[in-house]
Amino acid sequence: MSKIYCLMGKSCSGKDTIFRELMDDTSLNLKPIVLYTTRPKRENEIDGKEYFFIDESELNEYKEMDKIIEMREYDTIDGKWYYCTIDDGQIDLNKNDYLGIVTLEAYKSFRLNFGGDKIVPIYITLDDGIRLQRALKREMEQVTPNYNELCRRFIADNEDFSEEKLESSKIKEKYCNYELQKCIDNIKKILPISKNII
Repeated sequence: MSKIYCLMGKSCSGKDTIFRELMDDTSLNLKPIVLYTTRPKRENEIDGKEYFFIDESELNEYKEMDKIIEMREYDTIDGKWYYCTIDDGQIDLNKNDYLGIVTLEAYKSFRLNFGGDKIVPIYITLDDGIRLQRALKREMEQVTPNYNELCRRFIADNEDFSEEKLESSKIKEKYCNYELQKCIDNIKKILPISKNII
């Protein structure tokens, strides 16, 4: 049975790097789930790779067509930003296993939409101090750094991924990203093709 592997974690815990490493391993044969967002594109992001970047009018068109699988709204320093998964034909569980970067709320929506037996959580964790250093470094590399939004998101993560919320979502397994390769190797142990080769 094909599954959707949901990669989750607080900002700057290494999700994007882990996602790329897993997608680059062709032996895993995972297909990406690319989410949609109305937030501005960051430097070095490519439309259709990290996200599909859309505006609110496009988002409303998807809503009218009843194509929204799950959606989250964030009140940021720069206004409301939306992130969502859209039923655009990307996901076919009769054919493939999938990997996507999602929030805890999106993970719960995926379980409701596709069935809990088809959804596997991969929760990445890392010391807050290291995450903050990484976030600051990344923001400093932007053409127009937005430190207010960095701080808002960092604080919001503690609420979004509180121990109570993780527990209520039945997420018990955590993958520590202090050593990237070790973290990736541990994740591969639960993926379909790599079970017997690590």
